[in-house]
Amino acid sequence: MKLVPLGDKVVIKRLEAEEKTLGGIVLPDSAKEKPLQGRVLSVGDGRLLPDGSRAEPQVCEGDRVLFNRYAGAEVVVNEEELLIMDESEILAVVE
Repeated sequence: MKLVPLGDKVVIKRLEAEEKTLGGIVLPDSAKEKPLQGRVLSVGDGRLLPDGSRAEPQVCEGDRVLFNRYAGAEVVVNEEELLIMDESEILAVVE
Protein backbone atom coordinates (compact mmCIF):
# COMPACT_ATOMS: atom_id res chain seq x y z
CA MET A 1 0.00 0.00 0.00
CA LYS A 2 1.22 3.51 -0.81
CA LEU A 3 0.15 6.69 0.99
CA VAL A 4 -0.60 9.74 -1.15
CA PRO A 5 -0.95 12.83 1.05
CA LEU A 6 -3.55 15.48 0.27
CA GLY A 7 -3.03 19.24 0.13
CA ASP A 8 -0.08 20.44 2.21
CA LYS A 9 0.42 17.11 4.00
CA VAL A 10 3.75 15.22 3.95
CA VAL A 11 4.52 11.54 4.71
CA ILE A 12 7.77 11.07 6.67
CA LYS A 13 9.68 8.01 7.89
CA ARG A 14 11.63 8.63 11.09
CA LEU A 15 15.36 7.94 10.98
CA GLU A 16 16.68 5.19 13.25
CA ALA A 17 17.44 6.07 16.89
CA GLU A 18 21.05 6.21 18.04
CA GLU A 19 22.37 2.94 19.47
CA LYS A 20 25.19 4.56 21.51
CA THR A 21 25.83 7.79 23.36
CA LEU A 22 28.76 10.02 22.41
CA GLY A 23 30.72 8.42 25.25
CA GLY A 24 30.22 4.94 23.76
CA ILE A 25 27.54 3.64 26.15
CA VAL A 26 25.09 1.29 24.41
CA LEU A 27 21.48 2.36 25.04
CA PRO A 28 18.70 -0.17 25.75
CA ASP A 29 15.48 0.19 23.73
CA SER A 30 13.65 1.69 26.71
CA ALA A 31 16.15 4.57 26.98
CA LYS A 32 16.17 5.54 23.30
CA GLU A 33 14.35 8.71 22.35
CA LYS A 34 12.45 8.94 19.10
CA PRO A 35 14.57 10.85 16.61
CA LEU A 36 13.39 14.27 15.46
CA GLN A 37 14.69 13.71 11.93
CA GLY A 38 13.18 11.81 9.05
CA ARG A 39 13.07 11.24 5.30
CA VAL A 40 10.22 12.63 3.20
CA LEU A 41 8.51 9.72 1.42
CA SER A 42 5.76 11.64 -0.40
CA VAL A 43 4.42 15.17 -0.66
CA GLY A 44 0.90 16.47 -1.36
CA ASP A 45 -0.12 18.96 -4.07
CA GLY A 46 0.60 22.00 -1.89
CA ARG A 47 -1.32 24.46 0.24
CA LEU A 48 -4.55 25.85 -1.26
CA LEU A 49 -4.37 29.63 -1.69
CA PRO A 50 -7.38 32.01 -1.38
CA ASP A 51 -7.48 32.49 -5.18
CA GLY A 52 -7.93 28.72 -5.71
CA SER A 53 -4.39 27.99 -6.91
CA ARG A 54 -1.90 25.84 -5.02
CA ALA A 55 1.42 26.94 -3.47
CA GLU A 56 4.39 24.80 -4.54
CA PRO A 57 5.59 22.52 -1.69
CA GLN A 58 8.93 23.55 -0.14
CA VAL A 59 10.12 19.97 0.47
CA CYS A 60 10.68 17.17 -2.03
CA GLU A 61 10.64 13.39 -1.78
CA GLY A 62 13.92 12.18 -0.33
CA ASP A 63 14.66 15.34 1.70
CA ARG A 64 15.99 14.84 5.22
CA VAL A 65 14.00 17.06 7.57
CA LEU A 66 13.81 18.14 11.23
CA PHE A 67 10.49 18.36 13.04
CA ASN A 68 9.07 18.96 16.51
CA ARG A 69 8.75 16.06 18.99
CA TYR A 70 4.94 16.15 18.89
CA ALA A 71 4.48 16.94 15.19
CA GLY A 72 2.24 14.90 12.95
CA ALA A 73 0.11 11.82 13.37
CA GLU A 74 1.75 8.41 13.66
CA VAL A 75 0.35 5.68 11.40
CA VAL A 76 1.45 2.11 10.69
CA VAL A 77 1.44 0.97 7.05
CA ASN A 78 2.82 -2.43 6.04
CA GLU A 79 4.31 -2.82 9.55
CA GLU A 80 6.25 0.43 9.07
CA GLU A 81 5.77 3.45 11.37
CA LEU A 82 5.24 6.66 9.42
CA LEU A 83 4.30 10.24 10.26
CA ILE A 84 1.75 12.32 8.36
CA MET A 85 2.12 16.02 9.10
CA ASP A 86 1.43 19.45 7.67
CA GLU A 87 4.31 20.91 5.72
CA SER A 88 4.27 23.84 8.16
CA GLU A 89 5.24 21.47 11.02
CA ILE A 90 8.62 20.81 9.37
CA LEU A 91 11.26 23.02 11.00
CA ALA A 92 14.17 22.65 8.55
CA VAL A 93 15.67 20.66 5.68
CA VAL A 94 19.05 19.06 6.52
CA GLU A 95 21.58 19.27 3.69
